[in-house]
Amino acid sequence: MRRICVFCGSSAGARPAYAEAASVLGALLAKRGIGLVYGGGRLGLMGIVADAALSAGGAVLGVIPQAMVQQERVHTGLTELRVVASMHERKAVMSELADAFIAMPGGFGTLEEFCEVLTWTQLGLQRKPCGILNVCAYFDHLLRLFDQAVEERFLRPEHRALVLADQDAASLLDRLSQFEITLVEK
Repeated sequence: MRRICVFCGSSAGARPAYAEAASVLGALLAKRGIGLVYGGGRLGLMGIVADAALSAGGAVLGVIPQAMVQQERVHTGLTELRVVASMHERKAVMSELADAFIAMPGGFGTLEEFCEVLTWTQLGLQRKPCGILNVCAYFDHLLRLFDQAVEERFLRPEHRALVLADQDAASLLDRLSQFEITLVEK
């Protein structure tokens, strides 16, 4: 894997463990020679993961809509910054640049971005692994919802298996790098 896209909050959240996990992930990506692709912001977990990767000598590529640049939310110290016209274009560019995806704690945007790339993998539009860094059990309810979708036959077990979840960043990176996607018709 050359680059991993990380979706995460523009807030640092309520627990210091979220910021710590973002810092660990950013540094770990740099240490492993994996570039970070992310939303280009300077605030919250987004800024923390980017700063950690940069501090550890990693390459960080941000993709941000013009409207957010104008609101002064952009990180100005990145290896590369791409300014795009819309949120839709942002997701398409991040997906094109990344070899895998990780969701960290965040809000609606994080969930929406992760579920969209996961759906693209499910539909065979891409063959890129998708993982959740489940810091402080933040995503436990979402993972249970995915399991319930299988039980209620809205989701096939093979598609549920496309979501890799781990509490440890190093372990999640190992699993993403080894994961082989088997396409199953929806």
